[in-house]
Amino acid sequence: MAKKYIVDLTQAERSHLDSITKTGKHKARTITRANILLMANERYLDSEIASTLRVNVSTVERTREKFVVGGLEYAIQDRPHPPKPRKLDGKQEAFLIATACSNPPEGRNNWTMQLLADRLINLGVVDSISDETVRQTLKKTRSNRG
Repeated sequence: MAKKYIVDLTQAERSHLDSITKTGKHKARTITRANILLMANERYLDSEIASTLRVNVSTVERTREKFVVGGLEYAIQDRPHPPKPRKLDGKQEAFLIATACSNPPEGRNNWTMQLLADRLINLGVVDSISDETVRQTLKKTRSNRG
């Protein structure tokens, strides 16, 4: 079956892709896509490319299509992802920090991330929160408790 999207790289494009695959200063996905395009340019079958690079055949097909439709940069770069909404607003963050700086509950020497998360939920500050979110929020603030 004839390929719908044929990869035909210019010398400049080949050089650019070679530099991406050899420098190691790029994301793994970008390097994989560069290798896909280089192998497709050498007329390897999609199944051969997929097994060599340990990706799915559909990944090879999509990368080929993106190159033909949108060009080199479109084919190798990730699309931008929208920013994630914040879990805590300013007031909730301030409450968390104040709680972390206060005395721990009776019978405890220190606050744990889980204890802080449970306190925020019990007091109705948030509906739900993980100990990891608490940890990241406290790390971000660089607060000094001592």
